[in-house]
Amino acid sequence: MSNFLQPTDIVGFTYFATFMALVATTVFLLFERSNVNPKWQTSLTIAALVTGIAAFHYYYMKEVWVETGSSPIVFRYIDWIITVPLQIVEFYFILAAVAVVSSSIFYRLLIPSIIMLLGGYFGEAGILNPTVGFIIGMIGWLIIIYEIFAGEASKINASNANESSQYAFKTVRAIVTFGWAIYPIGYALGYFTPEGADWENTLNIVYNVADFVNKIAFSLVIYQAAKMDTK
Repeated sequence: MSNFLQPTDIVGFTYFATFMALVATTVFLLFERSNVNPKWQTSLTIAALVTGIAAFHYYYMKEVWVETGSSPIVFRYIDWIITVPLQIVEFYFILAAVAVVSSSIFYRLLIPSIIMLLGGYFGEAGILNPTVGFIIGMIGWLIIIYEIFAGEASKINASNANESSQYAFKTVRAIVTFGWAIYPIGYALGYFTPEGADWENTLNIVYNVADFVNKIAFSLVIYQAAKMDTK
């Protein structure tokens, strides 16, 4: 296979487009960090870390795909095992910016996010049966959904009168609920489709589009909330 991205390589295109968008978002957030209320700067730093780490991994994943035509599973999960917990604990920092928050919330969000990722990785890497890995990953995700809709984090947010924090929490919650639903859809299309289906291309395109939407939208929501509060 050629070492250059080909015009007909749709999967490679999604890798490169996502890489460039993540780089642009990271640079933007770092430049804007000093222009927001100081209490939001930690949240903006985390958002920049999410897009920056993802961009670094997407550079290598793009190279693996173009050179081999195979899914860069290890690189993708190294990215996710770092960036997804950062996104999840952002709920904690959003609340901590405007209220006194128990550290237990941090761990109740962090631990299920790790369970979710390990289930997915073990299923995709063949360490577990794909169905078992899928079920474990879904359990972790549903625990997170419970915590942000009915757990202590949700209750603190509901009692908080800060408009910017409310906006950030509710919008990021929607991303985690609906945007993250794209990932199990991609997993299912990749591993539960009939034999002979072009599952690898489908899996990579869905995952790349999901990262493009979720990581960038997540980061820009944090920025928008910070600017609202700064005004």
